[in-house]
Amino acid sequence: MSKLPLSTDVVGMQYHLHLSKETIENAEYALVPGDPGRVESLAKAFDPNAKFLASNREYTSYLANFHGQKVLVCSTGIGGPSASIAVEELANIGIRYFLRIGTTGAIQPHIKVGDLIITKAAVRLDGASSHYAPLEYPAVASLRFTCDVVDAAEDLKIPYHVGITVTSDTFYPGQERYDNHSHYVMRRFQGSLEEWRKLNVTNYEMEAATLFTMTNVFGLHAACLCGVIINRTISEHVDAAALEKAAHHWLQVAVRTIYLNMKRRGLIS
Repeated sequence: MSKLPLSTDVVGMQYHLHLSKETIENAEYALVPGDPGRVESLAKAFDPNAKFLASNREYTSYLANFHGQKVLVCSTGIGGPSASIAVEELANIGIRYFLRIGTTGAIQPHIKVGDLIITKAAVRLDGASSHYAPLEYPAVASLRFTCDVVDAAEDLKIPYHVGITVTSDTFYPGQERYDNHSHYVMRRFQGSLEEWRKLNVTNYEMEAATLFTMTNVFGLHAACLCGVIINRTISEHVDAAALEKAAHHWLQVAVRTIYLNMKRRGLIS
């Protein structure tokens, strides 16, 4: 019986990403936004001449040259299942450091639109992470790598908050949004936003718990940096100016983070 060309070879062409260790030129760093539309701008923040590598389904990738080191930018798509595929295949070809970049909705009233949230741990309201470790296993960011993100924001004087994120598998019911088709949210999630707020959770997003669980299981490093485009204690409306401000902030902090980490590791002087 013929088999699909699924590769488990660390130097082989990966089935979904269409990347190999050779095509990423032995890069150890990957920025992993959810949105394929953000990949090019992120890559070119590191290197105006960053080159396109591949695009398949939700996975688009570019490779940047940064202080003589290679930095990959590869989208993961929305949610844990697609993110888990990206992390598996990137780990296969040698990526050791994952920096998630994305947008988020804050649920604490003091957090302003345009601020950054640096996730130190995630509530595992996803399903994909449970395929890698039991629910008792914590989804936590890499301490030293996350400190690099904090240091970068401090250096650039960009407002940020370090907090716990809820990672939800769904955008509507899991985040207690009632503007869904049925206008109904399961009893399990009714009142959940207020409960998470009272438990000092800062925000919702859809990939961090999967990323953190997998990288800890694999012995790799991950951090998560999200731009606040809405504060749900105030409004559910997102405007273009908020997204532009958040993107401007995360681009700067992402570049500075990778620089600081490379310098700390002795990869650059």
